[in-house]
Amino acid sequence: MIRSLNSGVSGIHQFQSRLDVIGNNIANSNTIAFKSGRADFGDAFSQTLLASSGSTGGLGSLPGQQIGAGVTTTAIRNLFSAGAVSQTGVDTDLALAGEGFFMVRDPITSNEFATRAGNFRRDDAGFLVTSEGFRLQGFSDMAGTTRGDIKIDAEQRPEDADADAAMRAFNITPEGLIQVSLEGSSAAPYTRAQILLQNFRDPQALLKAGNNLYTSIAAAGPLGGADSPTTAAPGTNGLGKITAGSLELSNVDLTNEFANLITTQRGFQASARIITTSDEVLQEVVNLKR
Repeated sequence: MIRSLNSGVSGIHQFQSRLDVIGNNIANSNTIAFKSGRADFGDAFSQTLLASSGSTGGLGSLPGQQIGAGVTTTAIRNLFSAGAVSQTGVDTDLALAGEGFFMVRDPITSNEFATRAGNFRRDDAGFLVTSEGFRLQGFSDMAGTTRGDIKIDAEQRPEDADADAAMRAFNITPEGLIQVSLEGSSAAPYTRAQILLQNFRDPQALLKAGNNLYTSIAAAGPLGGADSPTTAAPGTNGLGKITAGSLELSNVDLTNEFANLITTQRGFQASARIITTSDEVLQEVVNLKR
């Protein structure tokens, strides 16, 4: 068995993985806040035929001789560059202008997830939730002291407000403050809650969990540390601000993806050609004895 046969096989395997990544990118070109992936290659372990040595006495140095064993995938990275922002006019649609992630909680299991997708809605109980019903996290009280599920309603109103007045409207500021206005009230809107954001020192450690959600939060180095992760207000701690009535789009560049698709396809074909050529060489060896 000649080494080039193994190299060709490894090339086919790795180019197939890259094709899978590119195909997933293209399929999610219209997914809200999707972050494209990239497959990085590295050379596989090389067999050393001759070790290198320095010059000794009157002899010069000798270079080493190695033959590689093919290619391997060193990493599949998520590219967290920001996508374009599209205005929707929906009050509960939120886009992040800058660094950071929204944090949402599964009310059944209490598991928390990070997400860049801000296509939230207000459910029948007043909570801001994802399409799966996961609740957006932040300060749940007007004093900004209790962290929990964000709720938009007329509760926790100021003492001088009409106790029977219903909520007339709400507004979400770039700092994440949820300001509520009451019906029949001339008083200024009051702050009902505040959305808080998370950021990570190593976002590559996040794992995609589907539905635009990320897990493995502790491994990614969150604010406050892995043992006691915390969140911060938009516009602080290097976090971006919130744009209400807008959504962040996918950061997939279709032009770049199709160019990568072509080069990856050619690389796959070249690796397959290595296998067929190696097979022809082996056939010639077998035919030496007739």
